Amino acid sequence: MKILVLSWEFPPRIVGGIARHVSELYPEIANLGHEVHLITPEFGHAPMFEVVDGVRVHRIPVASGNDFFHWVVNMNESMGSHGGKLIVEEGPFDLIHAHDWLVADAAIALKHTFKIPLIATIHATEYGRYNGIYTDTQRYISGKEELLAYNAWRIIVCTDYMRREVERALHSPWDKIDVIYNGIRPEKKRHHEDFHAQDFRRQFAEDSEKIVYYVGRMTYEKGVSLLLAAAPKVLQEMGGYVKFVIIGGGNTDHLKKQAWDMGIWHKCYFTGFISDEYLDKFQTIADCAVFPSLYEPFGIVALESFASRVPVVVSDTGGFPEVVQHTKTGIVTHTNNPDSLAWGILEVLKNPGYRQWLIDNAYEDLERRFSWPKLGKQTEEVYQRVVHERSLVVW
Repeated sequence: MKILVLSWEFPPRIVGGIARHVSELYPEIANLGHEVHLITPEFGHAPMFEVVDGVRVHRIPVASGNDFFHWVVNMNESMGSHGGKLIVEEGPFDLIHAHDWLVADAAIALKHTFKIPLIATIHATEYGRYNGIYTDTQRYISGKEELLAYNAWRIIVCTDYMRREVERALHSPWDKIDVIYNGIRPEKKRHHEDFHAQDFRRQFAEDSEKIVYYVGRMTYEKGVSLLLAAAPKVLQEMGGYVKFVIIGGGNTDHLKKQAWDMGIWHKCYFTGFISDEYLDKFQTIADCAVFPSLYEPFGIVALESFASRVPVVVSDTGGFPEVVQHTKTGIVTHTNNPDSLAWGILEVLKNPGYRQWLIDNAYEDLERRFSWPKLGKQTEEVYQRVVHERSLVVW
């Protein structure tokens, strides 16, 4: 089978979870004997063409636009013309697989021009991010999502929660949507043998302090302000011996001001962006990971914590309750509720035996439900179904 993949992010361009998803799924598809060509925008000094883990990666030039949306239009033009050339020169292709609305225009144009069935993975929806559609920008993005979903032969989503959301928000038929979880490669979280954990730990906290951390984007829907709101109660119960480490790039001024106004500034450490390698080391010395999202289609950060053997506390929004099994592989708390969040964190910090039990269960669950080879096979089954159905119809 020959598959053309369109994704606006692929390492080294990492913006959200799509880059990780795409870079870890398609080597499995290639391992199953399929030929995968992936088109993505150029980035930094990454080569314009390379083979990464069996995946043929084509990076294309994109003219800079007046704003992000103009850039997206330019990217689709470039993807469409490069994709058309590839299909003519390397074809025939069996499938096109598009990841999210940003590549919708190119994917739909290639589908109709070459009569190749389109599969769409919808990683999140604009409706879900804002709990409704209120502005012209949101209407524009939601319209693109709906058009992509409508044009797709099948839609893949990462949780049952997202299946319900895509059905409701994008008006897609229930039986057109397949649920395939995100995965992780736990072996990526192995650490250096020459690693002096105690010295490293002292960069973040005193020896007597527990480390509670958040890692991710600093956007409203990630709920970082709720973690800060829960901090005083945690500090009070733990005699002040906790350090809250906030990891991630983006604007944190409002969060720093919140910490200062609440009088917990000295108990918070905002690291800014840190590399994956540095994060891997950090996770080995942390005591608890907290993800208090207001909206979360899946929560791949929870899997990364499972793999790093860090206990997790999450909110019960979106896909989190499917990924984290409450009181078995982590603690699930009430969304937008600092008291509930504080309770969850204290459950982990105060009960070392329970903490270890959660860690062990979560690590086992990675192999059971979130292993990429298994998820690659599930994706291949969707591909085979579409190719078979396509063979039965005249286009």
